[in-house]
Parts: sequence; structure tokens; C-alpha cells
Amino acid sequence: MRAEGDIGPPELDPARYWPLLRYLDKAGAAIAPLPETLDGRDRLVPLYRAMVLTRTFDQKAVSLQRTGRLGTYASSLGQEAVSVGVGASMHSDDVLLPAFRDHGTMLWRGVTMTEILQYWSGDERGCDFAGPREDFPVAIPVASQATHTVGVAMAFQLRKQPRVAVCILGDGATSKGDFYEAINACGVWNLPAVFVINNNQWAISEPTRMQTAAATLAQKAVAAGITGSRVDGNDVVAVRDAVSRAMDEARQGRPQLVEALTYRLGDHTTADDSRRYRDDTEVSARWQEEPVLRLRNYMVGRGWWTKADEEELIRDVRAQVDAAVEDYLSMPPQEPAAMFDHLYETLPPSLAEQRRMVEDSDG
Repeated sequence: MRAEGDIGPPELDPARYWPLLRYLDKAGAAIAPLPETLDGRDRLVPLYRAMVLTRTFDQKAVSLQRTGRLGTYASSLGQEAVSVGVGASMHSDDVLLPAFRDHGTMLWRGVTMTEILQYWSGDERGCDFAGPREDFPVAIPVASQATHTVGVAMAFQLRKQPRVAVCILGDGATSKGDFYEAINACGVWNLPAVFVINNNQWAISEPTRMQTAAATLAQKAVAAGITGSRVDGNDVVAVRDAVSRAMDEARQGRPQLVEALTYRLGDHTTADDSRRYRDDTEVSARWQEEPVLRLRNYMVGRGWWTKADEEELIRDVRAQVDAAVEDYLSMPPQEPAAMFDHLYETLPPSLAEQRRMVEDSDG
């Protein structure tokens, strides 16, 4: 009961209205029975392998940037469970609209490491995916992919296709108008869309508490008339389960918003130095919650993973990453005129003339 004269919105208890779904605690111990579809070595090892591959690739990409062989790069360190869990929840014919930190989702769906490296080197050929042909390229402008998601989902609805548009965006994106417009449109039109908020609690140097007075980001779904939920983003089992359920709902024309709580262990990008705005002690404490060790501890405790398994996996993923890097570095650079290749299906006269000028000067 609110006191007479109180102003402002009533306080809502997040734990009651938006409980946090979690199956594995920080140490990797099960705190609830795992879903039957995820309880077993054969079901968990692929998720673990994908997270380790994502992290190994990530480390190599940062190393390439530091040595001048890659452009500015956004690390996903500590957030592998979100990207892998989302990817594993999607059907092959769904469409992904990623932000710039969703390498794990892209890799799961068949984008190659070489293509991702090409993209971050400024080579547009990296967006011409050999695998998921209809997935969207990385969205650098914050929240711009949210409105694109509306268009994709509406196309599925008009075609009567049982497909879902999946948008991954950061906590900072939920402060943008694009985000609100997108979830509002999906709610009005009952579009088959799932928005996953990768809440790593930092929008570059801005903590979430400085962006919004909302107790959760999931509750922003209420104003749009769609369902919001929260999940431990460092528990890949929980992410896989929560997003899978959201996907099932979205296929029935009930759009969903899932907030995945995780933490950005690295810098915002290789152009950032997070030590300037957050304490090392805070980051060190968050390492105790990271998703890769959490799942490994669980599997080791169940007798599903051994030291020999780990050593073999590390050798395998390093070989895969090294091969992709070698392939990337061996590619000849694009010709200058290639900057016009992906602008229009047919270049307008002004740009066609510019292209001819570039080709003539290059020759």
C-alpha cells in the first residue's frame, strides 16, 4: 500500500515480477534440476566447445589488433554464454541481427572466423557470409539493428513463415529511441521477434545505473505490451533454456524480450582502456562468475569432462583459429574501387562516375 501523497511510479520487486533464471551457481554447482533437453554430456559439450572456441578466437583477434594486423576489435570476453546460448536456441532458417560483440552466435550459425576477421579489418567481403546467407552483418550504430528486426519479423509474418528474427543488443542500446520504437511495433503487430539484451553492465564507460532508473531492463517490455524475462547470462544452460522458450513463444506471434545479466571482463574495444573508469578489484571479483569455468566445473563434477578432454579441445580450437588467421592474412587486399561494391544494387550515376575515376587513377 502506498502512502498518501506519494508521487512517482510504485516500486516493483524484480525478484517477484522478473525472477532471474539460473541452473548453475558461480562455482558450477547445480542449484536446480537441468532441463531434460540440456542434461547430459552430449548436450553440454557442444556448448562448452563453442564457448572455448569463441574465447580462443577472441584472444587471437585482440593479439592481431595489437600487432597492427586487424582494425579496432570488440572483445566478448566473459560474455560467451550469451552469444553461444542464443545461437544454440535458433533454427537454421531464423535470422540473426547482431551487435558488435556477438562472435559466438555468428560462429555457431556458420559464419567463419576468416569472415569475421575480414570484417574487422575493414573488408566488406567479411559480410558476405558463406553460411547463414540471410543473417545481417554486424551493427555498429547502437540499436540500429532493433528497427531492422521489425522489418525482418514483419516479412516472416506476411509470408506466413514460422521463422523468428533475433536481435542481440547491449544494455546501452535500451536507452536509445530505436529500441523503444522496435519493441513497441513488435507488440502492436504481434511480430515473431526476440530481443536479447546482453547486459554486461557497461555501455563503454557508463554503468547501467547511470543509464536508467528501472530496476531491470526486462521490465521495459511492459510498456510495449510484450513479455520480458531475465536470465543469468553467465550460465549457458539457463541462457539456452530461456531463449529457446522465448523463441517458441515468438513463433506463435508473441514477441519476447530477454535480459541476460553478464559482465564485460575486457575493455569496450581495443580502442578503450577500462581501467580509467572502473576498479581492477571489481573486475577481479567478476572473474569468479565467468561462464566457461562455470560449465567446465559442472561437467567435471559429473564425470563428463577430463583433463585429457580439455587438452584435446585446446589443441583443436587453437588449430582452427590458427588456420583461419593464416587464411585471413594470406588474402590479397581489395582494390580501392571495391568501396563501391556493396552500396547499391545499381550505382546511381554520381557514384558510378566516382568509381570510374577511382579505377582510372588506380590503373
